[in-house]
Amino acid sequence: MAHGDITHIDIPVSDMAKAKHFYGLLFGWEIAAPPGFEDYPMWQAPNKISGGGLAPRSDGFAQPRSYVEVDSIEHTLGVARSQGATVLMEKSEISETSWWAAIQDHDGNVIGLYEGVTDVGE
Repeated sequence: MAHGDITHIDIPVSDMAKAKHFYGLLFGWEIAAPPGFEDYPMWQAPNKISGGGLAPRSDGFAQPRSYVEVDSIEHTLGVARSQGATVLMEKSEISETSWWAAIQDHDGNVIGLYEGVTDVGE
């Protein structure tokens, strides 16, 4: 994906089994946890392009979050800070080849940042 593309959308859930059933039935999403990500089932829309994850709801994660592909999380965080954004989570490793971070813009919108390639063993 290119810098600026939306890579995926995470949906916070409190009951994973209920959420998997609900979204699968409602939208026809295929939902499965890839090896190594058992606590993070991934959903894929029928178009085989759109997708994301179902993640445990927490105090800091109570609304769906879009993730945007960036060439460099460090650079993007620097630009975001310079424009008044708040960094909610610094760059963190997902795998040896992928990282994520989260920012909040001046309007309170939380946006995830994603860099790299995550091999989910498919």
